[in-house]
Amino acid sequence: MADNRETMGFWDKLQKIDRRWIYLVIALAVIVPFFVRMGLPVPVTKEVRDVFDFIDNLGPDGVVCISADYSPSVAAELDPMLDVIIRHCFERKVKVVIMSLLLTGPGLVQPILKKAADDYGAINGIHYTFLGYRYGYSLVIMKMGEDIHKTFGADYYGTNLNDIPMMKNINSYKDINLLIPLTGSGFDPWIIYAQGPYRQDVAAGVTAVMAADSYPYLQSGQIIGLLGGLKGAAEYERLAHDEYKMPFRMATIGMESQSWAHIAIILFIIVGNIAYFSAKKKI
Repeated sequence: MADNRETMGFWDKLQKIDRRWIYLVIALAVIVPFFVRMGLPVPVTKEVRDVFDFIDNLGPDGVVCISADYSPSVAAELDPMLDVIIRHCFERKVKVVIMSLLLTGPGLVQPILKKAADDYGAINGIHYTFLGYRYGYSLVIMKMGEDIHKTFGADYYGTNLNDIPMMKNINSYKDINLLIPLTGSGFDPWIIYAQGPYRQDVAAGVTAVMAADSYPYLQSGQIIGLLGGLKGAAEYERLAHDEYKMPFRMATIGMESQSWAHIAIILFIIVGNIAYFSAKKKI
């Protein structure tokens, strides 16, 4: 009988635990993975592998155009995609053209591109070109199908595109192997004005909440692959690590942090319910 009372007392105390302990556990679950890899598995989906394989099969003459059409509010999900795709292209010696249709885009692209270029020894104008931002969205997409040089005129740093060695043979969509919009608000204009009329191959990177709405484009063949949220970026990092021993970076660390926080929350819910029903049973 005494043991039973002690057990009941334990569950009573558990219900009254200082919430600061809960906050501490959640904080540790979020912070520790940034310093210590837990090694959680990251299963790779077909839609992510298709994007990786497409770029992986391109040679030094291949061109990938990335449009960073997102704002800081979704950077936590899309920055890792931008980072790993750029690094994969540099690893494979694939030329990269980067642009943005949102005013906030260049400020997000610049530090990621510079760090990746420094790490791989990539040279501006030879291995990559940063076109920066152009106003007009759908109009810009349409004009790129006719003449990229006239659409942008100069790159982000003010250099005329005609004076950039890499851009001499990149004039329109016909010179781009793969177009990848990274967006938190939808990539429909790229399908309507680039993929449709010009038969441009398109892959997409979107936030996790947008991923479900993007699958019809994947199933119809209008996009060749899809990266959905931080998980999609982590899958891409897994492929890059397995194939080229590229280090795990933002996406994998972020996914581990997120996963351990979810595990901690689930455990708290389970323990809280046990404590509640045990105390109720005593009454």
